[in-house]
Amino acid sequence: MCTQYELIFFPSDSLNATDFLVRLKGQRLIFVGDSLNRNMWQSLVCILRHSVENKDRVYEAARRRKFKLTGYYSIIFEDYKCSIEYVRSTYLVRGLHDDERLRLDLMDETTKAYREADIVVFNTGHWWTHEKPSKGVDYYQEGDNVYPLLKVMEAYKRALTTWASWVDKYINFNRTQVVFRGYSPTHYRGRQWKSGGQCYKETEPIFNETFLSKYPPKMRAFEEVMEQMKAPVTYLNISRLTDYRKDGHPSVYRKTYNTVREQIAGEKSPDCSHWCLPGIPDTWNELLYASLLLNGRGSWMP
Repeated sequence: MCTQYELIFFPSDSLNATDFLVRLKGQRLIFVGDSLNRNMWQSLVCILRHSVENKDRVYEAARRRKFKLTGYYSIIFEDYKCSIEYVRSTYLVRGLHDDERLRLDLMDETTKAYREADIVVFNTGHWWTHEKPSKGVDYYQEGDNVYPLLKVMEAYKRALTTWASWVDKYINFNRTQVVFRGYSPTHYRGRQWKSGGQCYKETEPIFNETFLSKYPPKMRAFEEVMEQMKAPVTYLNISRLTDYRKDGHPSVYRKTYNTVREQIAGEKSPDCSHWCLPGIPDTWNELLYASLLLNGRGSWMP
C-alpha cells in the first residue's frame, strides 16, 4: 500500500511521525466512514510507516495486501503496540438489504468495532450524493415508517442526529477522543460522476476564490447537530481548504489500462472525488495531529 508512496513522500514539519507513534503507544486509532476516510487512513498509515526503520514490523493484522475488498482493516505498528484501523460505514447509520433502504434512527452494526477505541475519526457525506439517497424515494426509514419521499439534507441531518445521540450515550470520553472530519468537495466539471464530469488535465489549484464551491450544506447540518451534543467532539473542517485542490484527484490515472478500449472507458468516468497520495489527505492528517496536541488529553498532553 505504501511502497510507491514512500518513494515520493517528503516528511512534513507539521506532523512528527515518530512523536505521533510514541503518543499512540498501546492505543487504537480508528477511521470510521466512507472511502474518503479510507483515503485518510491510508495516508496516515504511510506517513507513520515511513518513520519506522524496520518496515516488516508494520503489517495488516490479517496479512492482507489489498485494501478495497472488505470493510475492516487494522495496521499494526508492532514496535509501538498500536494500531491504525479503518471501519467501512458509509452512512454511519444502518443500511438494510444491501442498502436498498436506510434506517435513519439506527446506527450501523459496526459500532462494536470502534466503541472502545482511543481515538475515532468519523466522516460521512460522499455516498449521500448517489442516486438512491439523493432522490429519497421509498429509501429512508425510521421505525416502521418508510418515507415515500424525503429530501436528502433532511435525511442526512436525521442520520447525524442518530450518530450524535449514540456518541453522547455510549462513548466514554475519559478514554476516547472523537473527531469528525468534514465534507471533502469533488471537482467534476460540467456533470457529475459517471455522467461525463471531468477533472482530467487539471494541473493547478484554484487561485481565484470566486471559483470555489459554496460552503457545503452538509457541513451546516453537521454544525447544527454538533451544537446540541454533550460530548466534546473535535471538528476537522477541511471543506474550504480542500476545495482549492481541483488538481489533486486521481482522475483517469487511478489504475493501469491494458488496452486502448479500457483507457477510453476510463476517461469517461474519472475519479474526481478521492485524492492522490501523497496529497490532500496528508494535510488532513497534519490537522488531526495538531488537533490532538491542542486538545492535550492523556498521552497527547504537552
